[in-house]
Amino acid sequence: MSPRTDHRPPTVTDPARVIRDNLWMHFTQQGDCSTDKVPVIVRGEGAYVYDDQGRRYLDGLAGLFAVQVGHGREELAAAAAEQTRQLAYFPLWGYATPPALALAERLAAAAPGDINRVFFTVSGGESVETAWKLIRQYFKLTGKPTKHKVISRAMAYHGTSMGALSITGIPGAKADFEPLVPSTQRVPNTNFYRATEHADDYEAYGRWAADRIEEAILFEGPETVAAVFLEPVQNTGGCFVPPPGYFQRVREICNRHDVLLVSDEVICAFGRLGYAFGADKYGYQPDIITTAKGLTSGYAPLGAVLASDKIFEPFNKGATFMHGSTYGGHPVSCAVAMANLDLIESEGIYQHVRDNEAAFRTTLERLYDLPIVGEVRGAGFFWAVELVKDRETKEKFTDADAHRILKGHVSEALFEAGLHCRADDRAEPVIQLAPPLICGQQQFDEMEQALRHALAGAVKLI
Repeated sequence: MSPRTDHRPPTVTDPARVIRDNLWMHFTQQGDCSTDKVPVIVRGEGAYVYDDQGRRYLDGLAGLFAVQVGHGREELAAAAAEQTRQLAYFPLWGYATPPALALAERLAAAAPGDINRVFFTVSGGESVETAWKLIRQYFKLTGKPTKHKVISRAMAYHGTSMGALSITGIPGAKADFEPLVPSTQRVPNTNFYRATEHADDYEAYGRWAADRIEEAILFEGPETVAAVFLEPVQNTGGCFVPPPGYFQRVREICNRHDVLLVSDEVICAFGRLGYAFGADKYGYQPDIITTAKGLTSGYAPLGAVLASDKIFEPFNKGATFMHGSTYGGHPVSCAVAMANLDLIESEGIYQHVRDNEAAFRTTLERLYDLPIVGEVRGAGFFWAVELVKDRETKEKFTDADAHRILKGHVSEALFEAGLHCRADDRAEPVIQLAPPLICGQQQFDEMEQALRHALAGAVKLI
């Protein structure tokens, strides 16, 4: 190949051949993938993306829960270009750069309570991995070296690196990579729709679920448990919202047993729930917050671990956190993040989400006239529709039927309707919707109509 002399985006004359012979896609059954049906997305504008055939899709998943301010924002492209011209790259290993300094200060100011220290990463999984390593060293430095275990919730996703995957609570995501890092334990999540305890009392159910965390701490031994990792709204399983008082009780339990509370906000931060952080929405104080995705609206890879003064104190006395990465705090990514946060602020994105949350929910609840729809649940711009075989009894689909309905019909029907979202059967079958935060009623209606078309067809398959 001759060197390219222009700056246009690269193109490929035969995408199907490259998909067949070269590209290894993420989380994809590549061998079963019909290469001529893989969309090649070439551009985005607002809430929509376009493929190389000119088809338009409503991006009902914000890429992958990331594109808060929408596609094609020239402000973010300009920020990246300007920073690249001035300083394209330099590491944070004993040095600092103006974008990293500015972003660290801004995140510390936005974070709740005494969370004032920012350690940059490249992704959400790396943020979780970093947080666990940080926690382990913190307890060694404070004279409690046996505190190293982590508690997380059933079906919760926290990343794919070996440590983060060990914290992840999805059995099917872990089996091929065993043995993983030991010392992780699972507790029930907050799926009230499937509650077997206190099924008639939401708050009592929340107390019960939180108390299972204390039960696990006591079973393992408080002298061995270091942290609890929780998403404000749990993603996998379909947007499990915390019952009232749940996080306050978890905070009390953590305080009682000297266990750190990590709020995994890789999805929930930067407006997905209508606030800078999900901890703000639900009124609790974490010790550490893990972030990524919406920090740059997906325009550049960047994550961050936000830690409290308490966590930083022993490191401030001379200890070194022997951890880092080549691109953590990349100056171009930090510049993009600053421009992204500027847009979020100037356009009132957080308030927009709060103002439109009820309308989004109400629009999706129209789908209750379809017998396959069991529950609509979520918060902010983060919603799930759980599918059931019988709504009156909440009867579940068999694994085979769930796969047949979701993969064999619903996913294809949504694609044909021009809606990008997630049909997920890792727990009960759900369809997840998390569009760019700039969306409004027009896009809510489009999502509902595409779902209605797909699910009406699925009803005939039951």
